[in-house]
Amino acid sequence: MPAIKFYDHEPIPMEMHKVKIVQQLNLLPTAERLERMKDAGFNTFQLHNGDIFMDMLTDSGVNAMSDKQLAGMMTPDDAYAGSESFYRMRDKLEDIFGFKYCLPAHQGRACENILAERFVKPGMCVIMNYHFTTTKAHITRLGGHVEELVKDEGLQPQNDLPFKGDIDLDKLEACIEKEGAENVAFMRLESGTNLIGGQPVSVQNFKDACAIARKHGIISVLDASLLQDNLYFNKVREEDCKDMTIREITREIADQFDIIYFSARKFGFARGGAILVRDEALFHSMEDLIPMFEGFLTYGGMSVREMEAMTVGFDESMEMDIISQGPQFIDYCVKQLDAYGVPMITPGGGLGAHVNASEFVSHIPQQEYPSGALVCAFYICGGIRGMERGTLSEERNPDGSERFASMELVRLALPRRVFTLSQVEYVIDRVSGYMITDI
Repeated sequence: MPAIKFYDHEPIPMEMHKVKIVQQLNLLPTAERLERMKDAGFNTFQLHNGDIFMDMLTDSGVNAMSDKQLAGMMTPDDAYAGSESFYRMRDKLEDIFGFKYCLPAHQGRACENILAERFVKPGMCVIMNYHFTTTKAHITRLGGHVEELVKDEGLQPQNDLPFKGDIDLDKLEACIEKEGAENVAFMRLESGTNLIGGQPVSVQNFKDACAIARKHGIISVLDASLLQDNLYFNKVREEDCKDMTIREITREIADQFDIIYFSARKFGFARGGAILVRDEALFHSMEDLIPMFEGFLTYGGMSVREMEAMTVGFDESMEMDIISQGPQFIDYCVKQLDAYGVPMITPGGGLGAHVNASEFVSHIPQQEYPSGALVCAFYICGGIRGMERGTLSEERNPDGSERFASMELVRLALPRRVFTLSQVEYVIDRVSGYMITDI
């Protein structure tokens, strides 16, 4: 993204696109928002979108498509088997990642289901830097368990560590020794830790962790759903990547892994997903699971129109001017809110700006869901729908008791190419203006 200077104030993030299609927003009066919240049972997922002014629930499936993506959707090959749309998508993915084999699926959690069904057996362990809700659920429902080994600093709300999503390599070695390599189904690294602030992982950490897995004969899996944000951070924060192109960084990361999967609702700006496999025998061992759970091998539950949009979106995800806007808007939002005294997760990561609910509403005990309470307050106060990322998002213990989350956050997601900076300023104003004494 080019550095644009201003004569009379500090630099601000600039949109590197122009708007061609708009969608009307609706800002209800505060009293009406309170009634809508009551009708929804104080569950923001149950709100009607027409009652929301700024929908910052997620960046999944709600990113704006480009003119080239929309044009691509007009030229699909609508065939049940052997669709050329699939082969165009597959070839583009091979060009970017270097993986020959591709299994299509309708979104990322479907990929997780396939991987869990193939590799997880009762009593087995899956090692991660950090879990995502559905990823963990697919593993535990099959009798497996998850070991989260993110560095301790990754769980600290505020520090200046540039890659808080890195897995702890000493913990990784110790976990493999404790569990036994034969009992580790696979190691999954998330390129941007969703539940703890969208914090990125360094290329060097990917290399070191995968080398350890390879030494022990453990399959390495990359969840690339949030890869485009991670690539931006690799480029601007990691010294060895500063002179590399985004495509070169992508290939450097991909070369470390045996399997890559992703949700195109995030990576690719469309609605779909895929599992990429390096080894042919491994690919064939999962092949029959696609028709069983998703669809035929050349559509995998996706619309061919979406596959064409994804194919264009993959190329766009390799452009620095395109992938930089999200992290820069997030960084701006985080820094402004932090300056106002709002407890934020720092440094800013991907996905969105993350408010530390434990500190914002410190009088609410964790068993009473501080993140859930705060996300409701943000809607009532400003028509802003964020997402609870705390104990409510956790799977309960087998006896039904709460499993308390490591962090209690409210995520204010910033979908790509959707909001303008003036809308971000509105969010900053409402969130900073309603500290706990005013709610």
